[in-house]
Formats: sequence, structure tokens, C-alpha cells
Amino acid sequence: MLSRDFDYQLPAEAIAQEPAPRGESRLLVLDAEGAARHRRIADLPRLLRPGDLLVVNDTRVLPARLYGRPAGRGTATAPEEEGAEAAGGPRVEILLVERCTEREWEVLVRPGRRARPGARIELDAAAGLDAEVLALAGDGRRRVRFSQPIEPHLERLGHVPLPPYIHRPDDAADRERYQTVFARHPGAIAAPTAGLHFSPPLLAELTAGGIEVAAVTLHVGIGTFKPVTAKLVSEHRMDFERYAVPPETAAAVSSVLAERRAGRGSRRIVAVGTTVVRTLEAAAAAAANAADAGTGEVPAGSGRTDLFITPGYQFRVVDVLLTNFHLPCSTLLMLVAAFAGRERVLAAYQEALALGYRFFSYGDAMLAERAADAR
Repeated sequence: MLSRDFDYQLPAEAIAQEPAPRGESRLLVLDAEGAARHRRIADLPRLLRPGDLLVVNDTRVLPARLYGRPAGRGTATAPEEEGAEAAGGPRVEILLVERCTEREWEVLVRPGRRARPGARIELDAAAGLDAEVLALAGDGRRRVRFSQPIEPHLERLGHVPLPPYIHRPDDAADRERYQTVFARHPGAIAAPTAGLHFSPPLLAELTAGGIEVAAVTLHVGIGTFKPVTAKLVSEHRMDFERYAVPPETAAAVSSVLAERRAGRGSRRIVAVGTTVVRTLEAAAAAAANAADAGTGEVPAGSGRTDLFITPGYQFRVVDVLLTNFHLPCSTLLMLVAAFAGRERVLAAYQEALALGYRFFSYGDAMLAERAADAR
């Protein structure tokens, strides 16, 4: 399978730069046969069935982008500083990627030439806060040691790590809008964007209609933006991401799966976003591979996954997927194509573009049923 098989032409004006108000996005509904209907996210309570289990990702995005100066050059706290080079010397951008110890993190640094091992980057000279580059960590990452634990400083110094295709600095509104309303556990450096469409009234209407809501946690990492550069899809390697399935969610999912195995009931498992799909499918796969498993259930617990879902994957858990419109040739698009069929998905994308849907993180949504050949 070639990576270019997941390419499509996307005009720049289709990439959403600002979010729609919660609960007001457009929604393309794609059934198992590939027929598309056009609705709004507010119609979701009438598109799902009473008894369906809606699973969301409750990770919380860290303000993970920091700005500093090479040691002795001053401090930079705003990405839009005018005359930064002249006023305080060159600016250095640090993006937190993964916490290693209390004070050590793997990070991305721009420009990389200012982050050689031994370099020190000042973040807040008055507070004595800086970062020392310890080593190169592969894939362009650096391992750094902060002079103090960085988490207490993030709300003050950190910036929302908007995706690279949003061509503007983050602002105060992004602090709230780039979080889901069910965000609970800090740790992500990108939002699980399908969840951004939900508002408290929409969630209340769903539960009033008999739809159960449960949560998992997958801390979205930098790999969500990692381009697929290999010609063959099979040669791409996913980054690991941390996930957790709480006991109450494991019980709710396993109940639906037990009904499915018994051939009774019509309840479905509806994943809000590709991160939920990867969490549930990774947990189920781990259980299936365990020596004492074989029940097909999703166990409670935590772990790390690099599960790469591409066409041909046989889904164990998820029946319906709510997701945004994804980048060409991306692992996210490949997952959606595996779930709903590559040709059907790409045709739906072309229809969405023709009708003015907004794409990517702050864009509109698609509700897709699992294709028959992915069962």
C-alpha cells in the first residue's frame, strides 16, 4: 500500500484558522455503504441510538510551547514580539514532548542550532528558570533539564501548541477553545479535536436521550503531526503515546461487547476521535494477546501504544467514529480509511470540499459507520 494512495488536493482556504462555536459545526454523516448526508453536530442526539456508548478522550492539553533566549540574552514570553532579535537577542522555541523525570523532558527546539548539548536556554531570568540541553534524543528531539519543575510555570509562561497549519499566534481564546469540555488529565500537546465540537448542552441532550458517556485518556503526542515520509505505508513507524482505560469505562465497553457476542441488543460503541479508537483497539489487542485472555473484552489499565491502523485492520471494538477531516497522507486519514473504506472516505472528502466544509483541528466533523469489510 502506497502513502500516496491517501493523498488529495486541499485548497489553503479550506483549513480552518478559527473554531466555530461549540455545538455548531457541520457534520458529514457517512453510512457503512458510503452514502453521505449533511447535518450539524447539534443533530448528533438524533443520529445516535438510545443505549449507544459514546467514548470520549479526557486528556487535557498542556500550554506546552515556551519561548526563551540563549543564556544571558534575556527572556522571551510572546511569539509576536516585535524586534526580538535587536531587543534581546535570538529567540528559542521549546515544545514539550514527553516528561522523563521531575525536571527532565524530551522536547523539540527551534532553531536546533541553538540547542546543542551543554547549551542553556533562559525562560524567566527573574525566577531563575532555565533549561539545559543534556543530549540529542533522536527524531530531532533534545533531552533537557529544567532548573525547576516546569509544570507550575506553564500557565504563566506557556503557549497553546496550536498545529503548524494554523497560521497565527495563539491567543487568550485558544486557552479555552483548544480544550474539550471534558478535559481532565493534563498531558497532551495536541487536542483530541473531535471532542472540541461538544458543548455542555449537547452532552446533556445526549445523556437525556439515553446515550451513555464514558471516558478514556490518551495523551496526544507530537506523532499526531508526524508526516508519513515513507513511500510504503508499512514502513512508517508511529510514536508511542500513553493511555489509560478506567475501570468504569472498561466495564461499560465490555458490557456492549458481551451483548454483541451473544447476538442480542443493538447498542454500539461510538468513538469520539481517532485517539479513542486507538486506545480501545490497543487495549483490546493487548488483552487478546495475553496468555490468560481470549474473552474479547477491553480491560482497565494503562499503557503505551504505537498502534498504526491502516486498511485491512480488523476492528475489535468500535462501531461508529466521530472525527474531523484530516491531512492528506496522514496516519489519521489512514485510520479513518481503514474504518470506513478508503475510496468512500476520499469521495466524502471531495464532497465536503465542494460544499465548503472546514478542515483539520478547528474544522467540521464526520460521523462514519464502520464498513462491512472492516468487521
